[in-house]
Amino acid sequence: MTAAVRFPAEWEPQSAVLIAWPHADTDWAERLGEVEETYIALVAAITRHQDVVICVADVDLQTYAEARLRSARIDLGRVRFIEVEYDDTWLRDSGPITLRDGDGFRLLDFRFTGWGGKFEASRDDELVINLSDAGTFRKSVRQHIDFALEGGAIDTDGAGTLLSTWQCLHERHPDVSRELLTSKLSEWLQQQRVLWLDHGYLEGDDTDAHIDTLARFAAADAIVFQACDDPADSHYGELQAMAAELAALRTVDGKPYRLFPLPWAKPIVDEGRRLAASYANFLIINGAVLMPVYGDTADAGAAGVLEQAFPDREIIAVPCRPLIWQNGSLHCITMQLPQGVV
Repeated sequence: MTAAVRFPAEWEPQSAVLIAWPHADTDWAERLGEVEETYIALVAAITRHQDVVICVADVDLQTYAEARLRSARIDLGRVRFIEVEYDDTWLRDSGPITLRDGDGFRLLDFRFTGWGGKFEASRDDELVINLSDAGTFRKSVRQHIDFALEGGAIDTDGAGTLLSTWQCLHERHPDVSRELLTSKLSEWLQQQRVLWLDHGYLEGDDTDAHIDTLARFAAADAIVFQACDDPADSHYGELQAMAAELAALRTVDGKPYRLFPLPWAKPIVDEGRRLAASYANFLIINGAVLMPVYGDTADAGAAGVLEQAFPDREIIAVPCRPLIWQNGSLHCITMQLPQGVV
């Protein structure tokens, strides 16, 4: 492990958050108006604390997005637009995984396969190189890695420990052993160890159990996770088993993690389909945590848990009910960019 190269935790200082504006040629077309309102609320929350970089498909979309943001009285001085092609807006999975490399940055450009070939993703797979060629990033070198990995599948404490789910990585690479996957992830992401969860899933999630919908580091010794306290719910057994796994994990010092269980929202069903309403899909930015809310009575309880887990940060609610219609939430549509990279 090279000491000069490090995968920073999400709570470390950031330059900006990277997102892509939804438009009629993305999967949001059917409910575009509702989703735009979520994006406006998201940009408003981010720009209270830091900059945001917004991908747009063309100049007309940029003009439209600027007008929508201006009408919401958002400080456009904290907004930068980049014209680039994309299939959809799940930048957690198609955007760069950024490592600090001495005084510069290493942009890891893994293959994006539309979550194992479920969806067309050829333009999303080229997003990192296109953003890099457009001069988006400073003092950075892009490293292409011919291996399917999404940013939502991994979470780091910034000190050499990675958290992931075996189900997701095994689905992407069924012929690769856990030992080899551990070795490769440790090498590419500059990690000393990988903690695997064998339990945990959400109905309506087509990522094959991304970790960022289930359990997240809040500090090197703390994990926030999505719990389920309803024995009648179909998730109860798996999420209880996941909670037991988390309780059995140990820090590098051999101590149990401080655990913060998030409350369980009532089932949200849309046209007969259960949607994945996870509070674990929050986004950490400079000075704040942006929390997805779904119009459920559990929203307030989730905010209380995050206040305990992040006592020095403002907790900002962002309405995300429109996002889960497409099987993701707040963290899924964003990618933080470490301080200095833009």
